[in-house]
Amino acid sequence: MHEIINWLVDTISVMGYPGIFLLMAMESSVIPIPSEVVMPPAGYLVQQGKMHMGLVILSGTLGSLAGAYANYFVARSLGRPLVIKYGRYVWITEEHFNKVEHFFLQHGEISTFIGRLLPVIRHLISIPAGIARMNHWRFSLYTTVGAALWVSILSWIGYFIGAKQELIVEYSHEAVLAVVAFSLVLAGIYTTLHRRKLRRHEETV
Repeated sequence: MHEIINWLVDTISVMGYPGIFLLMAMESSVIPIPSEVVMPPAGYLVQQGKMHMGLVILSGTLGSLAGAYANYFVARSLGRPLVIKYGRYVWITEEHFNKVEHFFLQHGEISTFIGRLLPVIRHLISIPAGIARMNHWRFSLYTTVGAALWVSILSWIGYFIGAKQELIVEYSHEAVLAVVAFSLVLAGIYTTLHRRKLRRHEETV
């Protein structure tokens, strides 16, 4: 891990903000590069006065959005026909798919936002959004907000940890746990409010 982090520090130092953009675009698509080892080294370089925090966060956020776009548009173009054609081989019927699609169309915003904060899911959440043909601008907004929050957390971890690279993994794991807890609370609040809204609607009908 120390060697990976040192390599990333050197790589980002050489490639600069485009390097952050590229690495985070890869992280946000299907290439498994953990953001937990990309953004903290960039934050460390901010502490060293070699980069600017605002530009680091902007580069990481835009990179995440670019990678998410790749998954979104591919899934939007090819996803539904492939699922309908081959889904039956993995027990996904068209009826099941329609239910999932309907759910995502109703709750795509909160799903996209929370998905950007969670490990593994952040790499995949753009695919159901594309398959369900979620509104492009809403997808972009919630992806950007979620990505910016996560990128900011990791960058500031790197800034405050500084040269103590052995703590990056430890604090990044703690950040993941905190974000998961936050996501569960947010999902609970959203579910409660949504149910109240449905009850009010039923009472007025």
